[in-house]
Amino acid sequence: MIKAPFKKLEGSRRRYFEATDRPALRPLPPVPYEYAEWRKARVAPNIHIEVEGHYYSVPHTLVKRQLDVRLTATTVEVLHQGQRVASHARSPRRGGYTTVAAHMPPSHQRYLDWTPERLLRWAEQHGPSTRTLLERLLAERAHLQQGFNAAFGVLRLGKDYGEARLEAACARALAIGTISYKSLASILAKGLDQRPLPNQAPDANPIVHPNLRGAGYYH
Repeated sequence: MIKAPFKKLEGSRRRYFEATDRPALRPLPPVPYEYAEWRKARVAPNIHIEVEGHYYSVPHTLVKRQLDVRLTATTVEVLHQGQRVASHARSPRRGGYTTVAAHMPPSHQRYLDWTPERLLRWAEQHGPSTRTLLERLLAERAHLQQGFNAAFGVLRLGKDYGEARLEAACARALAIGTISYKSLASILAKGLDQRPLPNQAPDANPIVHPNLRGAGYYH
């Protein structure tokens, strides 16, 4: 028994516990121990870090910085120089985005009430080519906010050059297969929107050869 005296030593286990161990005891932690892993992650220009295929936002002032990430079963905690700068519920959705509006630059926050449908209706006022180009811009961006940023950049060109020139530039961009903001800005700056579109008419001098049957052969 714990109170029974030692056979070869003075005292008992209880006596040694009270004299040595009990004074060293501390209260249990207020919360259970939680296993965590630590990672490094660099902030992309779209203000997100990638953790196991999912993307989590951090304050925009930390773009391009390398941050520490504490990863638990339920939480993704992001730290910069030992200070927590973001905390998110962990998501298993690969390719998805978890974004906090306050992390965005002020210039992006004012677009939070916009939807793709509202943006495309606005583009359609410029013309069908502008709408088609914006549809492709939104579809090709992995993150909707990235698509919004590019789309608003395109529509700002309409304020600088006018709706008619923007529509013509979008038609040219679609015809030559380039739909980025930079390519549109270049087309407008160089006045290429005011030139005829690339000739897409059939070849005026088709090749004639006895082994080429022509489309009529199959009717």
